[in-house]
Amino acid sequence: MDQIHDNTDREPSAKGGSVSQTTKGGRLHGLLVRTGFGLIYAALFIGCLMLGTMPTAIFVAAMSWLCCFEFYRMMRLDGKVPNELLGLAAAFLFPLSALVDPLWLTALIFILVLSMGLWYVYSPRTRIADVAVTAFGPIYTGFMMSAIVLTRDALPGFEGALLSIGVCASLWVSDSCAYLVGSRIGKHKMVPKISPNKSWEGFVGGLFGSVIIWLILWATGLYDLELWFAIVTALIVSVLGVFGDLIESRIKRGVGVKDSGNLIPGHGGMLDRSDSLIFGCITAYLLLHIGGVL
Repeated sequence: MDQIHDNTDREPSAKGGSVSQTTKGGRLHGLLVRTGFGLIYAALFIGCLMLGTMPTAIFVAAMSWLCCFEFYRMMRLDGKVPNELLGLAAAFLFPLSALVDPLWLTALIFILVLSMGLWYVYSPRTRIADVAVTAFGPIYTGFMMSAIVLTRDALPGFEGALLSIGVCASLWVSDSCAYLVGSRIGKHKMVPKISPNKSWEGFVGGLFGSVIIWLILWATGLYDLELWFAIVTALIVSVLGVFGDLIESRIKRGVGVKDSGNLIPGHGGMLDRSDSLIFGCITAYLLLHIGGVL
C-alpha cells in the first residue's frame, strides 16, 4: 500500500489544541481501524488456506469476483460498457478451475475469448474497447489469483498450507514494512504522478520484509529451498507486488477515484487489498516451479 510521509506544521485549533494533535488522533483511529479489519481479512484468508484446497479455491474465487466487480465499476466511470455477466462468471470460475486441473485454466481462457468474440459480432453497438475491458477484468483478477490455489494444491497438508501462507505473508509484510519505513524516513518519491506517497526508502523496507518471511520458510527445512534462491525469490516477489500496486494505482488515477471500493474499512475495496497479491503470488508460483520446489 502507499507509504505516507507527512510534514504538517503545528497550528492552533479553535478549541485550544492543535491541528497536529487532531490529525494525529484521526490517524491513530484510522490506523486502528485499518489494522483491525486487516487482521480479520488475514485470519479468514489464512483459515481457508489451512483448511485445504477447496476452501482456498472458494475464498479466492469470491475475492476474484469482488475484484473484477470493482474493476468493472471503475471502467464504467471511464465510459466503458463491459459484459459483466460473462466477465464476472469467468473471474469466479478461474480459481475453481485451477482446483480441478491447470489445463482447465487454458480452456476457460479460450471460452472467455470466444464468448467475447461472439458478443462483439452479434452486438453491433459494442465497441472493441468494451470487449477488451471485459476480457482483461477476469484475466487480471481471477486468472492471476488462481496461482494461490495452484500453490496450495501443489503440496499436500500442512506443508502446502504453510507455503501458501508464506507467499501471501511475504507480500503483506512487504506492504507493512514499506508503509512503516516510508512514513518515517521516506523522502525520495518513486512515481509521484501515479502514487505520490510511495518512496524508495519504503520500497527498500518492503524488500527486507519479504526477505524475512522467505528466510523463515527456508529455515523450516520443509522445502527443497536453497538459501540464495529463497532470497532471490523474496526480492522478485516483493518487486512484482509493488508493480501490482502501481498498476492498480494507475487504473484508479485514470478514472479519478481514490479507492476501488469501500468494502473493507481502512483499506478501500477488495482490489485495493489484493493488488500486490495479483502479481506477487503468480510470480512466486512460477519461481517455485522453476526452482523445483513445487
